[in-house]
Amino acid sequence: MNVFSRTRGIILKPKGEWVKIKDEPLPFSKLFSSYVLNLAFIPAAVQFLRYSLVGFKLPYHGWYRFGIGMAFLRAVLVYALILGSVYLLGLIINALTPTFSSSRNLSSAMNLAAYGLTPLWLGSVFYLIPFLGRLDIVVGLYGIYILYLGFATPLGDGPKAKTTVSLISLLISVVAAGLLLAVLWVVLDTIFMVGRVSRLI
Repeated sequence: MNVFSRTRGIILKPKGEWVKIKDEPLPFSKLFSSYVLNLAFIPAAVQFLRYSLVGFKLPYHGWYRFGIGMAFLRAVLVYALILGSVYLLGLIINALTPTFSSSRNLSSAMNLAAYGLTPLWLGSVFYLIPFLGRLDIVVGLYGIYILYLGFATPLGDGPKAKTTVSLISLLISVVAAGLLLAVLWVVLDTIFMVGRVSRLI
């Protein structure tokens, strides 16, 4: 699988790309090694650059930047938490999609999780520009549409999901993804703002 071609397809022509994904299914181990590990590097790198070079504003303290060691540690944690979030989201989707064939259920669910989060990972580059705020999240909302198309397209050997089941699964998956991402940032903020990791670097 060509990562660039797959990413371009899932962003620009998601409906057609889901058909290709169905025709060329990847086991989730291969999906992680060839796609998720590469795309998850983008938000991790953005975190490193934002916190070490660009900086951010603290109330009553002005502009602040992390040291290189602290910024690197944050990037590593972001990377690890993103990988864990994809896997957990895949497990949640797996539990919600009995319409897929049992032999390839988990792989299909992981595909939905990974490709649905792709816009959020790509949109993270906006986080490098302070005045754009969290435009990365706005771009990431496009992933809901991609996820919807994924649910509507039969993956593996299973039949096409019924519309009602598909929409309910989509809604629960979106809520689950939102909660996972919220937990991710709470964990990071707890470590770096309460734990004072900077004193140890």
